[in-house]
Amino acid sequence: MGLPYKLETSPEIFMQHFGDALIERVRALGTPLCVGLDPYLDRIPPLFRDGDMSPGNPLTAPAVEAFLKAVLDRAAGKTAVVKPQIAFFERMGWRGLRALEEVCSHARKLGMLVLLDAKRGDIGSTADAYAGAYLTDDAPLPADALTLNPYLGMDTLEPFFTTAKAHGRGLFILVKTSNPGSGDFQDLKIGNRSLAETVADTLNSQAEALTGGVTGWSSLGVVVGATYPGEAERIRQIMPRTIFLVPGYGAQGGSAAAAVNGFVKGPNGLEGGIVSSSRGILFPASGDTASAVDWEKAIDAAIDQAATELGEAVSV
Repeated sequence: MGLPYKLETSPEIFMQHFGDALIERVRALGTPLCVGLDPYLDRIPPLFRDGDMSPGNPLTAPAVEAFLKAVLDRAAGKTAVVKPQIAFFERMGWRGLRALEEVCSHARKLGMLVLLDAKRGDIGSTADAYAGAYLTDDAPLPADALTLNPYLGMDTLEPFFTTAKAHGRGLFILVKTSNPGSGDFQDLKIGNRSLAETVADTLNSQAEALTGGVTGWSSLGVVVGATYPGEAERIRQIMPRTIFLVPGYGAQGGSAAAAVNGFVKGPNGLEGGIVSSSRGILFPASGDTASAVDWEKAIDAAIDQAATELGEAVSV
């Protein structure tokens, strides 16, 4: 099914309300797949490598940009949203950030929303500056949504709430992450709840304030890993209309069924989240080739497999 938008027009048409825009695209495609863009330099396939691919080599960032744009061309029409991880671009210095800007612009021109994985979180004017860098209409590196770290306190999130509401952007706040050490702090008990559940409860009023009028889903989302499906169920009880960003599927060991464990019944099946897959899509074993035809087949197969698995998981 095609998307119900004229995607060749300005990307600003997407910014009326992020939660509505995302859920409508996921419904139209029938899969909650989010393609993660984590360009490990040592894994860039031979077809795109240039020079020694060291971070400081002037040839590296353009090679990464070409690789990711080619992936985006294959993913167009198969995923609603892509998630570049900013650290991999910062590793390449200013050239990497320029490549990130070009990759994000390319994704939006292809009709995909851009969720920038930067995990920002800071106080006062610094938070204002971060929000202005990514979430305003005149942002130099505009993203449709941004990941945030809440552990400096609610006052550090306020500038992002204000900016997201004013400009139709989305936020995804870390609650229960997929890494093995997440329990060191996130599982600590505060009364009869974990710290992760307490953070979710604290965020819920803001989530309700950012609820969309079309789908009923909020532009404030939370990160809940596929490796902890039980916690996802508990957080869903606390935040019934909040979109989950689910890492941990595929290469990190989470199954499609576990990834959608916190989803709820919608008009076309389970909904209420997006599931990120990066390495499994960017670096399939058969994609390590210098043949353009073979590489395209490998990327197509990886995208189709993830989209199909996740689509079947939400088809109930």
